[in-house]
Amino acid sequence: MGNTRHRRPAAETRAAIAGERRELAAMLDGLSAEEWDAPTLCGGWRVREVAAHMTTGFRYSLSKIAWELVRSRGSLHRMTDRCAHKDAAAHSTRELAALLRDNADHPWRPPVGGIEAALGHDVIHGLDITVALGLGRRVPEDRVRILLESVDARTLTLFGADLGGIELRADDLDWSFGTGTPLSGAAQDLLLLAYGRRHPPGHLHGELSDRFLAAQA
Repeated sequence: MGNTRHRRPAAETRAAIAGERRELAAMLDGLSAEEWDAPTLCGGWRVREVAAHMTTGFRYSLSKIAWELVRSRGSLHRMTDRCAHKDAAAHSTRELAALLRDNADHPWRPPVGGIEAALGHDVIHGLDITVALGLGRRVPEDRVRILLESVDARTLTLFGADLGGIELRADDLDWSFGTGTPLSGAAQDLLLLAYGRRHPPGHLHGELSDRFLAAQA
């Protein structure tokens, strides 16, 4: 079926966000020191930088964000990268996991996209970690469906996803997106593609799957 968009109750999405943060915090608590320093699907970021970035919205006021943006010469990308590295060095791994858990119900949202974007921020960055580490975590289907319903051309543009001429086909639930050469995989893996990520081998199936392989460290 094609993508369909409808508004879910905000309380449902807030519950999904809280559940995702608590589960990711528990996952982080179980990582070894070597895993905290392992690379993720976010280029140039280890697990500790991703975790630091995920908690930025709980720690930074609007005025601090504005100041950090000025220091980064107006580049949001430079700002997030610099702050992720700085904050990863300033906080212990235990502190980073606790920040995610203790702020499970925090109302933070990204500047674009509303409450669904907040869920996407947590789910995608969680997958950046778990997929790269090969942990095999499955994001609960209800959370994945909320995000799949919000995927559109604007999503691809915002995250720089080049899916022209490709039809994404989930093989674990009834969802497809786009037109062209079929590319199949688990819904959460296809969601990562829509958010501009690439995968280690074995996650995608189709003649164009090699196009979306992550660079090997």
